Amino acid sequence: MESIADPALAAWLEEIRTGESVEPSLETICLLRKDRARPPGPELASVTDITIPGRPALRARLYRSGAGIQPLTVFVHGGGFVFGGLESHDRLCRRLALLANTAVLAVDYRLAPEHAAPAAVDDIVCALAWVAEGPGELGSVRPGVGLAGDSAGGLIAFLAADRLAGTALQPQLLLLAYPNADLALALPSAGEKGEGWGLSVRDLTFFISQWVPAASPEMFAEYSPLAVAAAGGRRLMSVRTLLATAEHDPLRDEGQLLAETLMRRGTDVDYVPHPGLVHGFLTLDTVSPAARQAGDALLRRYGTALRHAHDAKG
Repeated sequence: MESIADPALAAWLEEIRTGESVEPSLETICLLRKDRARPPGPELASVTDITIPGRPALRARLYRSGAGIQPLTVFVHGGGFVFGGLESHDRLCRRLALLANTAVLAVDYRLAPEHAAPAAVDDIVCALAWVAEGPGELGSVRPGVGLAGDSAGGLIAFLAADRLAGTALQPQLLLLAYPNADLALALPSAGEKGEGWGLSVRDLTFFISQWVPAASPEMFAEYSPLAVAAAGGRRLMSVRTLLATAEHDPLRDEGQLLAETLMRRGTDVDYVPHPGLVHGFLTLDTVSPAARQAGDALLRRYGTALRHAHDAKG
């Protein structure tokens, strides 16, 4: 039996494995998008829904743990490019704001299949450009910004940061939590952990086909962080990066390889593997004490790195 972080996580996995398997479809995407009750996150000083102007205008939510000046983090949620939003990651954003001592701007970017790639990346780039204008809606924030994303949100955050690398809009720090780094899902962990560990490779393959409907090696290379990082050159990812993976995650190997590729290319990378945990552990804090503890530690680690990035710039 492979080591699982705690009995609560093992019980959660057993429930998944004995549940009914449903073929992914547009109907299942609609079901995944339905509102549902979720455990609340910690209370904060303020949580405000705002609108980021543009074409299209984007819904966003600003989290602040205090009224004083804070660093700002733009957050990009996961959800396989096809579901998720402000509600699905509300608790995580609250924890991020509190534990990392950062204001958090969660962006409700456009989803596939209605909006294929690169719409989501465009939306995050637009959000970062708006933030750089210093809008009053953000309150007192330090210059510069961190950019964080989990799973598919990690891929989107990486591509947005890469597009802005070397410009005045480049983020100071990037947090990639168990990112989807290879749209082809070709590395060994995708086969070894592809079913029964909380993230189905069958489902993710279908979701990816909605985001990149004209799938080809060229398209996958354009939107896969691994390929972008390996290409280097002017697209070399130059932003300091904190990258986390989980042992029992189909995306583990591609996340680790992305960290190694960036390091070889000269990027400052803090790579943090998590033994015994699964994909999505940041949002499993109410399921597993081990997931909560690991998530808390990762968010605090990000907050420390963000403060150091601001101090180094200042």
